[in-house]
Amino acid sequence: MAHKRKIRVGIIYGGRSGEHEVSLASATSVMANLDSDTYEAIPIAITKDGSWLLGTKPQRLLAAERGSNAPSHDEETEPSRAVTLTGDPRLRRLIPVEQGEDLGNAGALDVIFPVLHGTYGEDGALQGLLEMANVPYVGCGVLGSALGMDKEKMKMIFQRVGLPVGDYLVYRRSAWERAPEPILDAIEQRLGYPNFVKPVNLGSSVGVNKAHDRTELLHFINEAAEYDRKIIIEKGIDCREVECAALGNDEPLVSVVGEVISSNEFYDYRAKYIDNKSQVIIPAGIPQVTAEEVRRQAALAFQSLDLSGLARVDFFLERGTNQVYINEVNTMPGFTSISMYPKLWEASGLPYKELIDRLIELAIERHADRQRNRTSL
Repeated sequence: MAHKRKIRVGIIYGGRSGEHEVSLASATSVMANLDSDTYEAIPIAITKDGSWLLGTKPQRLLAAERGSNAPSHDEETEPSRAVTLTGDPRLRRLIPVEQGEDLGNAGALDVIFPVLHGTYGEDGALQGLLEMANVPYVGCGVLGSALGMDKEKMKMIFQRVGLPVGDYLVYRRSAWERAPEPILDAIEQRLGYPNFVKPVNLGSSVGVNKAHDRTELLHFINEAAEYDRKIIIEKGIDCREVECAALGNDEPLVSVVGEVISSNEFYDYRAKYIDNKSQVIIPAGIPQVTAEEVRRQAALAFQSLDLSGLARVDFFLERGTNQVYINEVNTMPGFTSISMYPKLWEASGLPYKELIDRLIELAIERHADRQRNRTSL
């Protein structure tokens, strides 16, 4: 009896982003939990300078970036080879950058799981490349990824479909550098203190700060402007932070609601990835009617942004009023086994390994549906 061929899954990770290290942790977890009887994992590292390397596992890339030797258990990994995606959409494969190399079957891919967070991975840039190469891939398409990364456009669409959004202002870096004082005045008059300063196109709370006065506001806008050409300033809300996970294509399922209790003044990068003191409560201790409203808004947000595959949807629950405000979506949330997105599905009855299976199925389903589109008259 012939053995069924394994599905070759390209795990792309790393990337040119401030969330590079977070991606390495997520990719390590995904690769460790892929069913080896069903899938063959093909690790594809993207270095901080943008080079693509076939055969480099996350532990080895991290060791190389830190200037140390790779872990001993990784010594048998095949040599890293610089690769790119072929421009022929009929092949769905990687090709070597160096002439004369032959990747053989190592370059053939059935589906790609881009475990990339932030710019050049989660913002539609990579998704456009994969569309051109005609490779099925996990997660949102070009438009959904771009909207999910751009906090300004995301909030505009949320408001258009009637989702409650906290007050905010957005400025371009060029306007800020030209005339900062009038901008500071406008923020103080409209939003007051405290407020939150963020780069518009970034995630994992990179470059996010809470300003309590004008001096801090000035400093934090300058910092956010180092990461992006657009800066968003959001009105501070005395709130609890709750999240839920969406999974699907046209008709998403939504998980139970979880709550994050930060170890710091707010859920910043240190609280998320360094301190390990923040608490996650699943399910959140909120009224059932409030949980259902959060889940309803999550499904509407997913559909209004034309998302697919997966997204984590984050909300503020105002203390005293229980008013729900949608904050943002994350189209490739942290994906370690202890990350919020997998934990929410685990609590909803979908274990981590089965979640990965379902995401790959959704990627292949979405690609097949896209192939039905006519591309010529």
